[in-house]
Amino acid sequence: MIEGLFDNKYFIGIGSALGSILLTILTQHVLNRRIRLRYFVLHNRVGVSTDDTIFGSVKVTWNGNMIANLFLSTVELVNESMRDYENIVVRASDTILLTERTEIVDTTHFLKWTDEFATQLQVAPGQQATEAQIDLYGRQRNYLIPTMNRGQVVRFTFLNAAKSQNQPSIWLDVIQKGIKLEFRVAHNQTLGVAQPTAALVGSIIGLFIVGVIVCFVHTIWLAAIVSFVYGLFAQIPGALAVKAWRWLQHFFGG
Repeated sequence: MIEGLFDNKYFIGIGSALGSILLTILTQHVLNRRIRLRYFVLHNRVGVSTDDTIFGSVKVTWNGNMIANLFLSTVELVNESMRDYENIVVRASDTILLTERTEIVDTTHFLKWTDEFATQLQVAPGQQATEAQIDLYGRQRNYLIPTMNRGQVVRFTFLNAAKSQNQPSIWLDVIQKGIKLEFRVAHNQTLGVAQPTAALVGSIIGLFIVGVIVCFVHTIWLAAIVSFVYGLFAQIPGALAVKAWRWLQHFFGG
């Protein structure tokens, strides 16, 4: 009966039409989905002010003001969607920002402030910055990303002072139609893939490998050795599988 259905030209025609409709719907869903940006933050302490009456003092200052904890923080913003985007406005805030460095990774370009933000901080020749300008400069930065292609990484490096005795918190904000911004905790990586992700995918692949071993390997000691070796290096095939999936996404996404 089933063979008869596949030989029926009407069934084949209807099935092809339904398949085309489904493929069109899925394609439109992929093309119209919101762009997804993710960012990761890494903090490194570079200075601590201490005051010891016996062994001496160490003071970290900025414009004559002592800073208790000085950090060098790196923020990476990644376009993980299948779309390119233009003119993204990004705001960085929630710590005392001192100096900055920006770059569009793998290019020679860096980011500029938005025109509005640059105008707010503009100081006429021979004049001094006002208290409001100094306060704004320390509170936030507003950047314009002219183009962010799929897979593109934008890196921000801030010398900053934590508002408390703990490490600073730096948050990015994007308020723009069609863009969803997500924060992710930075992890050590295996072949460019976060280790928790590589381990999870590697474990899933391991389940299929165990199934193959059970079905085709009848020597117990050999099955044990193969399973043990795979378990030691499970993150590597997991990372390779994730990289292959990302490559397919970029290839079919254009």
